[in-house]
Amino acid sequence: MKGILIFIIVFGLLVFVHEFGHFIVAKKSGILVREFSIGFGPKLVQLRRSQTTYTIRWLPLGGYVRLAGSNDQSEIDPGTAVVLQTNDQGIVTRIDASESDLPIEGIPVRVSKADLVDELTISGYENGDESDLRTYKVDHDATMIDQDGTELQIAPRDTQFQEANVWHKLATNFAGPFMNIVLGFVVFMVWSFAAPGPATTTIAKVMPNSPAQSVLQKGDRIEAVNGRKTADFAAVSEAIGNSKGKTLTIKLERGGKEASVKLTPKYDKKSKSYLVGIVAATDESAKVKFKRGWTSAVQTTGMIFSAVGDLFRHFSLNKLSGPVGIYSETSQVSSMGFTYLLAFLAMISINLGIVNLIPIPGLDGGKLLLNLIELVRGKPISEDHEAVVDLIGVVFLLLLIIAVTGNDIYRYFIK
Repeated sequence: MKGILIFIIVFGLLVFVHEFGHFIVAKKSGILVREFSIGFGPKLVQLRRSQTTYTIRWLPLGGYVRLAGSNDQSEIDPGTAVVLQTNDQGIVTRIDASESDLPIEGIPVRVSKADLVDELTISGYENGDESDLRTYKVDHDATMIDQDGTELQIAPRDTQFQEANVWHKLATNFAGPFMNIVLGFVVFMVWSFAAPGPATTTIAKVMPNSPAQSVLQKGDRIEAVNGRKTADFAAVSEAIGNSKGKTLTIKLERGGKEASVKLTPKYDKKSKSYLVGIVAATDESAKVKFKRGWTSAVQTTGMIFSAVGDLFRHFSLNKLSGPVGIYSETSQVSSMGFTYLLAFLAMISINLGIVNLIPIPGLDGGKLLLNLIELVRGKPISEDHEAVVDLIGVVFLLLLIIAVTGNDIYRYFIK
């Protein structure tokens, strides 16, 4: 149960940050964000603020931002029974199209025609009187309650995504992956400051009854092993591990003076490696920890770009992981401790951001490619052609998700 909860929190945070990137840039670009949802499925809670409806839904695996667009227009079919709420000037400010047993207070109308995109009007018969057809003017910022009871703002054409400047569309589509990469860098910083500092070549402790007990002491700083300088403790560990039990000559600094000692590493059956019995002091300075966090984030980004390139050169399902694989890995990492979970979250977030930038229809990278084509052509691709491209992309991604999920189940639970 703990593993499932941690997975939901990690996955939810990744999706929330991604969608928040799209959300905030769309808002700043003048594009109407009709809904910001955490989760999928039936609505649990809704709250309206500044033209956007915020919802929490039953299935906590993901979320979405619903931007006003040609495929997300508020439509009312002829014959639909609605209740219209008007202001003092008789302009419609709220439309209840849910056909529920508990509608809002207002004018009951049987709709004959509705245009909530250009004309912003609703024509229909008030109180079922078909001898009197009336037309109502709809406010630009009116809201409509849909079939599942979610209240969203209508989407007039000037608020729709496709009407925005191409630079605003580029920025909106890029913002999601970018925010995941930023989150990864931030979490790597948090991890670096939360975890013990990097090991130094200074000895913090000498273990009793160890090869080092008689020749090394706390405060000694190891400068070289067998004549090779040791810039960090990793170099010291490597030299000890590669000794194969042979005696080492260690140059060190003790009390401001240089010294040279010899010791023979001992094989440890538990760790299956050669040890001398020393514990390194750590560097807890803010400067060093900041540098480690930044370096880790940059190196991880480079490794993921390299892995994506290798995936295209030598494709294999084993190089991909879906929700099942992420859940399994999250459970394993969470058992290792909080700092390990932070590092894993940072890596997954950067990975999600970079993968989403791949120019495949259905991903943000595919949308960015269409934006760039629009920038070069001076006009967007027709909606029909774009719909075909999106459909191909969605089918491809769906098949890939099924294949990856099946492979993950086999790898983690059957094999």
